[in-house]
Amino acid sequence: MRINADFTKSVELHPSDTSPSPSPAPGVNRTMLDRIGDEVARATTIVQFDRDKYFPEHTHDGGEEFFVLEGTFSDQYGDFPAGTYVRNPIGTSHSPHTVEGCTIFVKLWQFDKNDTEQKSVDTTSKDHWVKGDHKGQRVLNLHEFESEKVTLQKWDTGSNATLTTPEKGMEVLVVTGELQSNGRAFPDRSWLRYPTGTEVKYDFTKDTTLLVKTGHLEEV
Repeated sequence: MRINADFTKSVELHPSDTSPSPSPAPGVNRTMLDRIGDEVARATTIVQFDRDKYFPEHTHDGGEEFFVLEGTFSDQYGDFPAGTYVRNPIGTSHSPHTVEGCTIFVKLWQFDKNDTEQKSVDTTSKDHWVKGDHKGQRVLNLHEFESEKVTLQKWDTGSNATLTTPEKGMEVLVVTGELQSNGRAFPDRSWLRYPTGTEVKYDFTKDTTLLVKTGHLEEV
């Protein structure tokens, strides 16, 4: 299976452009954003879990990175409510579950083998936010390894930005709010991805939070 698998092309997906489908696990639906492979895949996905879902322990052979959008995701290491960013490197394992149900944005099989830091970050804390390079922008650094960088960004209503994507591209998830790009409005759960050197122009019509990842796209 190949979905948005050409990383040399830009992709801008409004939630209406996609739809969830059942996974092999009952009570788990997923919206596939990009994917190379079948059930074991390099994948970027929004996953919705019903209440009281428990899963057997499994190992992350290719690494797992996720951001909790709604509800609480749990495993033996703790409870991760909405706004938590988690990295589980290659070779780590856990037994996930959710009591109330949850929705996560998850990336699988996208870890550098030398990036071994396991972490969770509560992004709802007011600490460590810094002023960004653009007016109306604040930035929370979540992770950095070699060229890869992950940030959470808050943009004020009425702010705007013209960006050129760095080497190895840029990927954006609209967590809350709305941005406008190429004459189209993208609300929360929109996902946008651009290759190296793409000029991007954003206008923010609401207070908006973005999960942004740069420097990680390798041609496959």
